[in-house]
Amino acid sequence: MPAAQKITPGRLYIGGQWVDAVAGHTFTTINPATEEAITTIAEGRAEDIDRAVQAARLAFDGPWARLSASDRGRLLWKIGDMIEARLAEISEVESLDSGKTITEASRVDVPMAADCFRYFAGWATKIHGDTLAIRPGAFTFTLRQPVGVVGAIVPWNFPFLLSSWKIAPALAAGNTMVIKPASQTPLTALRFAEICQEAGVPEGVFNVVTGPGGKVGMALVRDPRVDKIAFTGSTDVGKQIMREAAGTLKRLSLELGGKSPNIVFADADMDAAVRGALTGIFYNKGEVCAAGSRLFLEDSIHDQFMTKLTDRVKSLKVGDPMDKATRMGPVVSKGQMETVLSYIESGKQEGARVVAGGGRADVGTGKGYFIQPTIFDGVTNEMKIAREEIFGPVLSVIPFRSVEDGIAQGNHTAYGLAAAVWTRDVSKALKAAKAIRAGTVWVNAYNLFDAALPFGGFKESGFGREMGSVGLDNYTEVKTVWVDLS
Repeated sequence: MPAAQKITPGRLYIGGQWVDAVAGHTFTTINPATEEAITTIAEGRAEDIDRAVQAARLAFDGPWARLSASDRGRLLWKIGDMIEARLAEISEVESLDSGKTITEASRVDVPMAADCFRYFAGWATKIHGDTLAIRPGAFTFTLRQPVGVVGAIVPWNFPFLLSSWKIAPALAAGNTMVIKPASQTPLTALRFAEICQEAGVPEGVFNVVTGPGGKVGMALVRDPRVDKIAFTGSTDVGKQIMREAAGTLKRLSLELGGKSPNIVFADADMDAAVRGALTGIFYNKGEVCAAGSRLFLEDSIHDQFMTKLTDRVKSLKVGDPMDKATRMGPVVSKGQMETVLSYIESGKQEGARVVAGGGRADVGTGKGYFIQPTIFDGVTNEMKIAREEIFGPVLSVIPFRSVEDGIAQGNHTAYGLAAAVWTRDVSKALKAAKAIRAGTVWVNAYNLFDAALPFGGFKESGFGREMGSVGLDNYTEVKTVWVDLS
């Protein structure tokens, strides 16, 4: 495998240098498709976070602060170009480390990351305040200034893409960063460090510390020199971060879990909705925070829709993520596989009907953390599989009777990250889009994203938005200046 030949043991990237962890510890990153070791990675601890934060603080107060907004923009655009030039390499490494298919990585994740850097490159020179006419004899204005040192904690489902969502706006606004990737998928964060180093990003502006979240991530959260934490991950960990961050009152943006409703009305284009249902739950093997894991079908179309849906599921190829014909690779780890399988068992015990899948997938190798694309019918919102985020290829199908019932059932969740509505009736679509309590609502589509569009959640799906112009709000402070001219 070409990518495997390029992967060397990973070190920490601190202050523009590749260094070992202070304590000398390492861990192994595993290929989820083969269960074999890929390479060893430096395992950081609190003392390594201390070094990285110090480097970021020095860079923020020094060379990075003296760089013009135009120069920052040019650097970000250059990084976007370098990502595009390395598309094949980065995609292979991402697929190898996370189990996502090479098709998803090369056609979606990596190109979107390059686009994100180019989008925020344009914003670097457009971050400004306002002048305000308060009264004669006074000159008043506001400044938008960088927050300072940003700690970014990134999950394992979209390691490269979600890193770009944090790195690009943070650097565009003039901040410095310490990033902590998930231990299951550290490799492309280290690729980001290589790109930043080669692009000429000043030393200390971008730092990477790999290691366990409980020790490395929480050390980053607790450090008083870190001004802001950007976290994507589970709601439980998000709550823990809020508690830990209270000690230093640092700013937070949290993009957390989801149990998104995908609501299909009887007047929808059924074939398009079937495709959307498949994409909504089985894209990236269901390891998507915005996954349409609850499919609501209006009673009158339930049987016909389920026939089409189950027929389509049978054609999904589960297997080697490096094979371009593969639609679903393995989930990220043995632990995640066991978690998903336990939810499938729970659904069976609660009386939901398995109409597709329902267990571990055999791809002919006897290895790998593969799970069959699974569909449960006869689900109610009270069942565990409908209440809790599974983060795997498991779909719960729930019937509804009317527009009001569909919206009410869709909103019957602690989460509010995303939703979709399928209908030919514009007024019905807009009514539902307004009524559903979620940060993103797709109409007659699913899983569409753009760097210009904000993304984030309501309720226990977190707060703050990533991407779009409002995404810069996470990384800037507003200062008021009053000049007395009298």
